[in-house]
Amino acid sequence: MTLREQFEQREHQIFRPCASFSDRTKGRDMTEEKCDIRTEYQRDRDRIIHSKSFRRMKHKTQVFLAPGGDHYRTRLTHTLEVAQIARTIARALQLNEDLTEAIALGHDLGHTPFGHAGERALSRYTSKPFLHNEQSVRVVERLEKDGHGLNLTWEVRDGMLNHKTSGSPSTLEGWIVRTSDKIAYVNHDIDDGIRAGILTEEMLPKDITDMLGHSTRDRINTLIHAMVTYSMDKEIIGLPSEYEQALRDLRSFMFRDLYTNPVAKSEEVKAERVIGMLFEEYIKHIELLPEEFQQLINDGEEKEIVVCDYIAGMTDNYAVTTASELFIPKSW
Repeated sequence: MTLREQFEQREHQIFRPCASFSDRTKGRDMTEEKCDIRTEYQRDRDRIIHSKSFRRMKHKTQVFLAPGGDHYRTRLTHTLEVAQIARTIARALQLNEDLTEAIALGHDLGHTPFGHAGERALSRYTSKPFLHNEQSVRVVERLEKDGHGLNLTWEVRDGMLNHKTSGSPSTLEGWIVRTSDKIAYVNHDIDDGIRAGILTEEMLPKDITDMLGHSTRDRINTLIHAMVTYSMDKEIIGLPSEYEQALRDLRSFMFRDLYTNPVAKSEEVKAERVIGMLFEEYIKHIELLPEEFQQLINDGEEKEIVVCDYIAGMTDNYAVTTASELFIPKSW
């Protein structure tokens, strides 16, 4: 018996019956020989961590574009915080921690440079809105490994696709990530807003902080405990209604006082212009795209989609540098 088979047996001994078991995955689009050490979801987690798109998240905006300090969150540190919260909940509920972690680590791979400003900008050039969750799946199915994709399991891709509020994951592990994402970004964005001098703890609605806590640490801890306690004996994942409403109200406060704050968002108009200029230039000059993206077009992919693929994969710094090289004249 291989180590993988021993681990698969152990899952049946310690997980609840409603968990996603590694030996019952719906599998991959392309059949592969199984690893003798790692379960299928472990392999997916490892593939995501070793991917180029995962590494690029360290230079992609979370809330603040090109922040001056070293301690503001990036898309990568947000992802790691989501994974930590989700793993804690999955372990407490005796669900599949490896699947949960793989979904969490991959859920934002499709984010554009400049955060949601980049997403809005690209939406102007596509026949349907550009959605980062759909792009995350496209990254792992089509774009990674020079067009071959990562060939992840169905459950991981389902969780990545459905992590947004409007999504409905097919696994309990996917539901854990869906809520953990909100717990993470609402609270760490408050922390960054305070660091930037835009928010103070006293500005937060008192009825919410009285329930959830008066610090980022306390609020995260409260929500994790509430989620674990509520979901412990159920085959659903969620929060008690009063905590769900408090998190929703806190999120609404953040949209009003931080996410649309003119100080925090003062550079987004410029960022959207950069995205637009890059898109129009690459549409006119496909030969400027890297070879692997030109090959996607040669293989029959729509030109507009491939240009979006390339721009969406850029980091903030690379988008600015590329725009400077294309549009700013150099000294003789």
